[in-house]
Amino acid sequence: MVSAPHLSHAPPAVTATEQPRHPLRLRLRPKAPTQGFVDGAWWPRSRDLTAELPALIAVLSVRLGDIPRVSYNLTEWDTAPREIGVDGVRVRLSGFWSRPMHTVDVIAGDRTRITLLLVPPDAEPFAAHQAMMRAAHRENTETVENLLRAKKISVDVIRQETRGL
Repeated sequence: MVSAPHLSHAPPAVTATEQPRHPLRLRLRPKAPTQGFVDGAWWPRSRDLTAELPALIAVLSVRLGDIPRVSYNLTEWDTAPREIGVDGVRVRLSGFWSRPMHTVDVIAGDRTRITLLLVPPDAEPFAAHQAMMRAAHRENTETVENLLRAKKISVDVIRQETRGL
């Protein structure tokens, strides 16, 4: 992998203390041996990684323990520092140009890795929900591209189907 160009002066580490104002939009597969490309899905509200990660890390640390590293594709996020502090733990942010699009890897201290489908923040809610539910299904083996191709169904079509028309 090719990492981001190194700056002559690295941005300072950021410490996250503010609690999220909205519930975290995250779906994970059940904790069991998995197959496929992703272990669940995350739908952040913005492209500000520094603002979005603390809530994600707080939830995933219950399952994984300390999370010292997050790996992401540089093109999908605004500029981020090289590390942030979350609840007293330093989390290294590793951005790569070559990292697969629409995924984020969360790496625990024991090297357990969870790969999440990254649903774009501006995704249509119904399509985002469908992609997240499919990504979190225990037997899901769909590619990231297929998961994000959820068909948009209009409310009128759903109403007609439920009425039996």
